[in-house]
Amino acid sequence: MSERVITPRSRGFLFLDSHPAGCARLVQEMWQAVPAPGEVPSDAPVALIVGSSAGYGLAATIAGLARVGIRGISVCFEKAPTERRTATAGWYRTAATAELARQHGHEMVFLNGDAFSDAMKDQVAELLRERFGRLDHLIYSVAAPRRTDPDTGATYASALKPIGEAYRTKTLAFDSEGTPEVKEVETAPATDDDIEQTVAVMGGVDWERWIDHLADRELLADGFSTAALSYIGSPLTDGIYRQGTIGAAKCHLEATARTLNERLEKLVGGRAVTSVNGAAVTQSSTAIPGIALYVGLLRGVLGDAMVPPIAQLTSLWDQLTDARPLDVDDDGRVRLDSWELNSAVQAAVTERWDTATTDSITRLADLEWFHAEVQRLYGFAVPGIDYSAPTAIQVPWPDAVS
Repeated sequence: MSERVITPRSRGFLFLDSHPAGCARLVQEMWQAVPAPGEVPSDAPVALIVGSSAGYGLAATIAGLARVGIRGISVCFEKAPTERRTATAGWYRTAATAELARQHGHEMVFLNGDAFSDAMKDQVAELLRERFGRLDHLIYSVAAPRRTDPDTGATYASALKPIGEAYRTKTLAFDSEGTPEVKEVETAPATDDDIEQTVAVMGGVDWERWIDHLADRELLADGFSTAALSYIGSPLTDGIYRQGTIGAAKCHLEATARTLNERLEKLVGGRAVTSVNGAAVTQSSTAIPGIALYVGLLRGVLGDAMVPPIAQLTSLWDQLTDARPLDVDDDGRVRLDSWELNSAVQAAVTERWDTATTDSITRLADLEWFHAEVQRLYGFAVPGIDYSAPTAIQVPWPDAVS
């Protein structure tokens, strides 16, 4: 296997390479952070995780394996290593997750491909029929820049834009030396086409298509449950997020959940919900203006009281498997973000936001934590990893038939 020393190179928050050993260590840490399960069922539930290699989807996969002992299928879309470049971080995280699943005796198949395509849905359906039987749970956690409609062939592209008028906000940036800067950016308003395309990519259309695909083949078990992962966030980021094009997509996702819930209740005595998660540093969130600043300030207020994704998804699994009662709000959404949207927390973050400048930001936000978290997305800044040592980059994809 080819080995080389991998050093972090980035353009803003986007890193050009990832570190296999660092990614593997992070997966191990997440697994170890999951509380030991109580009574383990003799017949492990069958689960499908769509969007399993990063962020909350990765946390859903690891928490499901370590907490519930799920078996089944995970789907993601990652790039393999080449002679010149490492694989994507999600590739290495998936390989590490698969190895831990194998070590703990969990039968989990990891598929790499376009979750939006009917070809992937067909492959999953065939695997379910051949190896697992009917499906008990589906977690949907897909964040993608574009989607091709399998029926029409039209490709839609999502947009990060406000609706109605231009949006000006503070945002956080780091220069080439890693020095933080607080500046203002303005984003032009979305067109109707921007909104429609973003909803087509990030709304509930593909989630519902997955359910239709599996239901039509009679692959949903009695009592089947499904959850799509979502976010609401702070009033400080409303203009670009919840009241913007992404928010329109999230509203569509929640409307889809209500429709699916009615259908599944009649069909298999099942249920569908959206799960509103709390803030975290993810590869998707760092691209949104203002979010990096907000999360850094939030960490400055809460410190270690911030609830990490793995803890949130452990809670979701406990609710989906009835280890704890399902706790939903008036709109039928599971709320895992109460620690973030607590009024006292938001008041403290808002006070810091209002006074944040380049000169004051290091006092107001936990930038050391934030900067490390961004690097950790790609396997860097992980304690215990020798980044001066050569590491093998040609890590194989998990064997789907092992």
